[in-house]
Amino acid sequence: QVQLVESGGGLVQAGGSLRLSCATSGRTFSHYVMGWFRQAPGKEREFVAAIRWNGGNTYYTDSVKGRFTISRDNAKNTVYLQMNSLKPEDTAVYYCAAEFRPGGAIATLRYEYDYWGQGTQVTVSS
Repeated sequence: QVQLVESGGGLVQAGGSLRLSCATSGRTFSHYVMGWFRQAPGKEREFVAAIRWNGGNTYYTDSVKGRFTISRDNAKNTVYLQMNSLKPEDTAVYYCAAEFRPGGAIATLRYEYDYWGQGTQVTVSS
């Protein structure tokens, strides 16, 4: 079992930045592929970014490429999502997710992740 707690959401103007954090506890953090998803009102939860166990591989949905950066600090059991040049369409609840996959490839599909945080609201005003 692993527990995930997101933080760092808030209200920001378009063009601004936010940094989300996801602190984990439980099993060995470095054995997990980590991902960020988001869900806007009335929409399905969608993939945003993912990172492999050692941070050597990352993957992003097209709409955030060049603006968002996912990273992890295995010593701190934490994954981050740096969000720059935010747009109103980035408004959503952002969820951190974990998949136990020692040495495994990145996961980008919602059903691949077994553990989820409670979410943090990001609101971007125009």
